[in-house]
Amino acid sequence: MPEQNATKKQSRIQLRNRQLIAEAALDVFSQHGFRGATLDQIANVSGLSKPNILYYFTGKEDIYVSLLNQLMDRWLAPLREMNPDGDPLEEISAYLCRKMEMTRDLPRESRLFANEIIQGAPRMKSHLDSDLRPLFAEKCAVIQRWMDAGRLAKSDPRHLIFSIWATTQHYADFDTQIQVLMPSTENTIEGGTEFLLKMFRATLHP
Repeated sequence: MPEQNATKKQSRIQLRNRQLIAEAALDVFSQHGFRGATLDQIANVSGLSKPNILYYFTGKEDIYVSLLNQLMDRWLAPLREMNPDGDPLEEISAYLCRKMEMTRDLPRESRLFANEIIQGAPRMKSHLDSDLRPLFAEKCAVIQRWMDAGRLAKSDPRHLIFSIWATTQHYADFDTQIQVLMPSTENTIEGGTEFLLKMFRATLHP
């Protein structure tokens, strides 16, 4: 019995340490990018030693790829939720709101993703091809059907989705600039969401 308890306790410790490493790495990678980040920085932020980190991961790239894999599932979830049988304006509005919620709740993940894409997606391109590309094509086809049926004003569905990505993720990726330009007392996500909903709904209204 004591041996079983020790095993369970070790399992909890391992889980806790992996979470500490992931959280610390997310901070470091989102601030410095892959090239600027070091294992020493991750160790310092996590409060774990460098050898301890290397017990769980083979190196910096292993941690980075692990984070990207987790991120991709989260990143695609809001687009997957767009319902082809729903009301077009409401579905696109709901998608925009979900993206703004992610910007508010996951700013480090947004910056991590942006840094990877800016660098040419060397560690994520396979995910873009295998996961994002078919989902993007599927949802563009749904939007195109809505437009062909006269339920949305006609435009290019690809550029519509690009625009939603650009405008919503701006609030996370350029947060430092926004903090300089807007009073700290304002709820920028709430105000931004309201503005973007009005803009996109006016543009897409048939």
